[in-house]
Amino acid sequence: MQLERLTEEVCRLAVETGAFLREECSHFRRENVIEKNAHDYVSYVDKESERRIVSRLRELCPEAGFIAEEGSGSLTTETYCWVVDPLDGTTNFIHGNAPFCVSIALRNREEILLGVVYEVCRNECFYAWKGSPAYLNGKEIQVSQVSDLDQAFIELGFPYDAERFRPFIVRLIERLYGNVGGLRLMGSAAVELCYIAAGRFEARFEGLLGPWDIAAGSLILQQAGGKVTDFSGGNDFYSGHQVFASNGIIHDELLKIIQELKKYGIE
Repeated sequence: MQLERLTEEVCRLAVETGAFLREECSHFRRENVIEKNAHDYVSYVDKESERRIVSRLRELCPEAGFIAEEGSGSLTTETYCWVVDPLDGTTNFIHGNAPFCVSIALRNREEILLGVVYEVCRNECFYAWKGSPAYLNGKEIQVSQVSDLDQAFIELGFPYDAERFRPFIVRLIERLYGNVGGLRLMGSAAVELCYIAAGRFEARFEGLLGPWDIAAGSLILQQAGGKVTDFSGGNDFYSGHQVFASNGIIHDELLKIIQELKKYGIE
């Protein structure tokens, strides 16, 4: 499998799908939204985006299975599997806000092989494949070298399961607010992982995500020199249940804070 060539094809697909999302966003009406769960939305745009992506990926790699947010297949016995989020940042999209993106990754049974994240609003395509640098629109990117928490710009993610996550996130904000360079909540996990890869942020925390939210972005971040773990510092982050990402330099220091706060229920 020629990963570089395949990544180029996936980039083209992501950009084409992004053009569809951009056009739909210009005249989208909120009455087309369906609430999957509390504050977790989907629309015909998500579903049509996924249909287009899955159709093209089947042509590129017929032997691969799929894990896609809106239900296009699941990994069974296939050696390879596409992990697809056809519209990450749906809440932003339906309100006409940035960022939102297309996220596509290919993995085998052991690891992620390539990742592409196309952020529609800024026309930015982030990508990497196993063993490559990370790229943004053809230029190599790397994580920041910030080592002082007082200067660290940190992203947070708030899961839809508020009752389960609230005790942890409230105490995390109390611990970080005023002690780091800044906190932001942007609403697209895939994009935010890439922003760390590009040196725009230093770290991000979130729990209770899906694998499609983080598969592509986690590889891009790692290839840019960053680090991704679960909240215990291990490698059990691929499911999305616990995802802590950073530039790698401040990872251990922030991990100690997470460990102190885990008693508040994010297991």
